[in-house]
Amino acid sequence: MSDNKLAVYWHPDVLKHDPGQGCYEYEASPLMEVAEPHPETPDRIINIRSILKRGDIRKSIDWLDGRYAKRSEVERFHTAAYIDEVLEAEKQPPTRIDGSGTVINAGSVDAAFAAAGTTIAAVNDVLAKNRAAYALVRPPGHHAARTMADGNCIFNNLAIAVESALQNGCERVAVIDWDVHHGNGTQSGFYEHGDVLTISMHMPLGAWGPNHPESGEIDEVGEGDGKGFNLNIPLPYGTGDRGYSRVMDELVSPVVREFGPDLIVVACGQDGNQFDTNGRNLLGMVGFRNLGCVARKLASELCDGRLLLCQEGGYAITYTGFCMYAVAEGVLGTANPMVDPLAYDATIERPEVLFSVIPTIGEQWRTLAK
Repeated sequence: MSDNKLAVYWHPDVLKHDPGQGCYEYEASPLMEVAEPHPETPDRIINIRSILKRGDIRKSIDWLDGRYAKRSEVERFHTAAYIDEVLEAEKQPPTRIDGSGTVINAGSVDAAFAAAGTTIAAVNDVLAKNRAAYALVRPPGHHAARTMADGNCIFNNLAIAVESALQNGCERVAVIDWDVHHGNGTQSGFYEHGDVLTISMHMPLGAWGPNHPESGEIDEVGEGDGKGFNLNIPLPYGTGDRGYSRVMDELVSPVVREFGPDLIVVACGQDGNQFDTNGRNLLGMVGFRNLGCVARKLASELCDGRLLLCQEGGYAITYTGFCMYAVAEGVLGTANPMVDPLAYDATIERPEVLFSVIPTIGEQWRTLAK
């Protein structure tokens, strides 16, 4: 690894996407006197940027400029027809594209191309300098499939970066998705690929319609050349810090080591935190710090430090920033980490997660993946 700094890639145009008002996938209810802002707000990543610039680790962060993706780069993952659909949708804003609830508004196309290009810039840095980089981008991406939008995701920024890495010398890429929702778009995009290992740890929400037919269950292990290269880890609500730590140590790390990647890419959502309106897995800063620490350890051990973090969900305007700060502390190996101002250790309330559910998931997956 070339240094002990975290490169953070940023482009201001990622703030231009306006998802409007409404509750997650749904439009504002006419029964409500006060319509709430959509939770995928620019404010959530403005606060992440703020705490990274103001906190004690600020001297260990290099801020670098992102860029717009070229259409040809986006087409490495998405179909030309789908990109055309996105471009056409912005001509009549706001449009809920593909029936997914994902809004395309004035400025959404600029934000989507800026997010994708900034993530490509970050992965290029990782490959060139053998270090860790973080793409602080939105709209998020891991639900977007090759042919359609889903879950407030327009372009799958992470998957586009993976395709870019594969075209630039990487032979094997491991994706670790700790966003609290199943990374269905990334899974489906690489489901028949033996050169991309996709791992998703998430709430057990199941499929949620034609744009998200994937269940996120253990039996989705990949097909064809990709059989055995998709690992879903559906976790009980309230899994907490120690539960996630055990998942990383006992399930994720051994599988990544067996795969032997040239690059590790993380779908770095913080919506598993205790104060998130769209997650129920009760992580605190301690849990997120450990996630960052394990990811950096695996990257150092297996692929010369090549680690890309790509921002995904995280909707608690204040606490999301603290949780991403903790991830960065873990990646940097900070000796004196920030004290969590809010959270508590909820794992003790779910001992079955530690002693029953996690080992069972591993046993079932290995049987199915043979």
